Amino acid sequence: MSILLVDADITAYHAVAGAEEEIQWDEDTWIIHTDLSLAKEKFNRNIDKYRDELKCDEYKLCFSDSQNFRKQIYPQYKGNRKDRKPVGYSAFKQWAMETHPSFSKPTLEADDCLGILSTKLKGEAIIVSMDKDLMQIPGKFYRLGIDGNGEMLEITEKAGDEFFLTQCLTGDVTDGYPGCKGIGPAKAAELFKKHGCVWKTVEDAYVKAGLTPEDALVQARCARILRNSDWDFKNNRIILWKP
Repeated sequence: MSILLVDADITAYHAVAGAEEEIQWDEDTWIIHTDLSLAKEKFNRNIDKYRDELKCDEYKLCFSDSQNFRKQIYPQYKGNRKDRKPVGYSAFKQWAMETHPSFSKPTLEADDCLGILSTKLKGEAIIVSMDKDLMQIPGKFYRLGIDGNGEMLEITEKAGDEFFLTQCLTGDVTDGYPGCKGIGPAKAAELFKKHGCVWKTVEDAYVKAGLTPEDALVQARCARILRNSDWDFKNNRIILWKP
């Protein structure tokens, strides 16, 4: 029997944003109002939908912590994100974590929680998310589209490692870390084909670009979604990735 690991950041965000409504008080005064009861109904329907479609009774919600360890490694991480959370999001998140089985750890993002649990429960978990970054986590990944429908993917360890190393080179504009200057997905694929999809290829590319091995490691630690091997369960802390 599989367990669903749900990216609750995304599911909660969409539920609360969908319950927002603009209200006009007078000619010049507008407010935004959120009916959290509607958001809760939508959220619960989506969780039930995932469970029905994937035939799983057991599930766990994964939420991001308010702090993010990557910002200590690279202060610019996600510094380009200025969008506000929907009105009532914090209260909704508290309700969801108290109502549903959930998992969150200090300084971790929801992606990290998903990656840690999925690799700990090897072969027994299905990740449910829209986030492409989870393509680097070996296992079953039910990737959601913008229409709410999903596609089941089976990520091998080799494919997951290749996706991770590619992101080390290309960076991620959305998450605000640049990778290696001048290298996009096509160039990264070319380098890996020529020199092998290994860390040395990544490091050499940074050095050739006038950067350092330390620069490469910082970008890798931004890119890496944590796995079971990257988390110290006994001491409840991160084991920073090393090549």
